[in-house]
Amino acid sequence: MIVTPAAKATIGLGLTQIVGWGTTFLMPSVLGRHIERDLGLASEIVYGGITVMFGVGALFAPWVGRLLDRTGARTVMAVGSIVYALSLAALSFSQGLVSYLLCWAAMGIASTLALNTPASIALAQVAGARARQAIAVLAIVGGFASTVFWPVSEALEVFFGWRGVLLIYAAIHLLVCAPVHLLALPGRVPTGPQAAAGATAPAPPSPRSRQIFLLLAVSFSCGAFIFTGFIVHAIGVLRGLGHDPASALLLASLIGPAQVAVRVVELVFGHRYAISSSALFAAAVLPLGLGLAWLAGGNFAIALACLVGYGISNGLKAVLRATLPLALFGRAQFGTYLGRLALPQGIVSAAAPPVLAAVMTSYGAEGVLAVTFVVAMVALIATILLVRVSGTVR
Repeated sequence: MIVTPAAKATIGLGLTQIVGWGTTFLMPSVLGRHIERDLGLASEIVYGGITVMFGVGALFAPWVGRLLDRTGARTVMAVGSIVYALSLAALSFSQGLVSYLLCWAAMGIASTLALNTPASIALAQVAGARARQAIAVLAIVGGFASTVFWPVSEALEVFFGWRGVLLIYAAIHLLVCAPVHLLALPGRVPTGPQAAAGATAPAPPSPRSRQIFLLLAVSFSCGAFIFTGFIVHAIGVLRGLGHDPASALLLASLIGPAQVAVRVVELVFGHRYAISSSALFAAAVLPLGLGLAWLAGGNFAIALACLVGYGISNGLKAVLRATLPLALFGRAQFGTYLGRLALPQGIVSAAAPPVLAAVMTSYGAEGVLAVTFVVAMVALIATILLVRVSGTVR
């Protein structure tokens, strides 16, 4: 059986994305309490490492996007894996606040080189006209990062301690992910007919394209604020609405299956409808669910609808963050646009958890739902205006 370059890249990147998310963003969920105890840091500081990672990564994203347009993703992502390995190894030796946060800052650089955005750019370069399906597959696979790494981290910590686990993860990035990036991705940006399909020649931005970019940035950034911030506090919000701990955990656990299910639908049926239709649906279902929960979230069925709607919207947005800019701007400058879009998304992703934590402390679960509902409505309005300006996008 002949494996196409697109299939090889999708399989390889699926593996490295699971490792990338599982060893960084998801890692403190399991190892955080051990790090708190050994380093004497407050929980807010330990989880604040994620905020530092997103913030630093956002600052480098526009430059990395332009670099990927020029050179392709192979070397950039391999270097990112090496930086991940060095960062995690250094984190395993951290002794206090400064060294801990510096290691997370280094991971922010690594994430910009080797995590979500460069993976989408790599698939757009390799998969050509089938990039939408390839990116949907990558999103489906990436959704299993917590399923794989939460139990793995828990088991490894028993035998090796949290420092040993981080050294093991550093070795995986160095000995598995870096070689996979080098072997699964082409050495330069593809220039053949497959890569050229759907590409557009670089052109100076027109007033219309600037307007499209601004609306896209507002829509995606508002979504990033909710998706990054709400998930951290979901169980606390549900308990604040009156659900017992077991029910809150059950409801929150349904977010993952909803995300994966909608990505499968996008993969199988996405070619039958416009990308702009997916964007409108994802933008509409989120404020609907949050608004219902704000009004009557103590009801189990209402809370269930909210969490499933959240999962559906988040699952679609994970695909749309790459496929919608690709359809709107073409492949010629895809990395540049995606890098520029990643900057505001990264900043709000970094700010969202502490901001919603402050809202939770002062105004409770209803306050969090009110804030996220308003932000979701802004995203919906921006998406409606985007579709009006850009027209139907397939």
